[in-house]
Amino acid sequence: MSYNNDYNNGYTNGSNNGYNNYNNQYNYQDNNQYNYQYNNQYQYNNAGYDYNSGYNNSYNAGYGSSAKIISSEMYNLVIGGVLLYGFIINAIMTAVFGDSIVSFVLTNPIAFYIGYFILAIAGTFMVRKSDNPVVSFIGYNLMVVPIGMVIAVSVTLYSAIGYNMVVAAAFGITAAVTLVMMIISSIYPDFFLSMGRTLGITLLITVVVEAIMLIAGASLGIIDYVVVAIFCLYVGYDWAKANAIEKTVDNAIDSASELYLDIVNLFLRIMKILARANRN
Repeated sequence: MSYNNDYNNGYTNGSNNGYNNYNNQYNYQDNNQYNYQYNNQYQYNNAGYDYNSGYNNSYNAGYGSSAKIISSEMYNLVIGGVLLYGFIINAIMTAVFGDSIVSFVLTNPIAFYIGYFILAIAGTFMVRKSDNPVVSFIGYNLMVVPIGMVIAVSVTLYSAIGYNMVVAAAFGITAAVTLVMMIISSIYPDFFLSMGRTLGITLLITVVVEAIMLIAGASLGIIDYVVVAIFCLYVGYDWAKANAIEKTVDNAIDSASELYLDIVNLFLRIMKILARANRN
């Protein structure tokens, strides 16, 4: 049902039950939904994007945003800067505090796991639920610190048994794979955006199977390769998603946090595969 300036049955403009024609800004439809047009600059649809592990955050699900839109160059620069910041923090934790972190984790495993899950969950919640870039960045740090402890333990232990080349090789392979997946994702964004829900379900099934195999004492070698494949696709998916949403500082931080998780998981699994191959 649309309204125009000619209101039948004797109603004149401005007197039809208090409704005015607001300079053609609002378009009333039969389903009583509103299609907001902000000076013809933005159009929002009702298609949300599936996020990792079953989260469905609808950045473009019919809601307008008051956040300032930045250029594509600045947007990508923020993503890269936030990622680099996280990796530098992890590198410092590993190089400077690696031995102390290993000692703490080995002597206080329960405290470590409790702290890890509290910080990681809190950080993830802040990143995904907040539209404030400052809050999202704080949440990102809450993710970087506990994950950095996991990286520090893994790298320090591998280095202690003479697997320095394994660590270096895993780092190089991860960087190369990440770059390749981003390039492919930029060429075929629709393909990667279509697989969000599938990746989440596949990862969940893989985690469950891995837990069962671990309890049963079975070899986990094949699982590592599956996880690597999943997170390779996740890098492409999250990069495509990052370029499909509004280019704001907060969205750049959110996207960087998703890519950070993908890259770290990819690195840890590749390092594990290489270490196993080195032992054999």
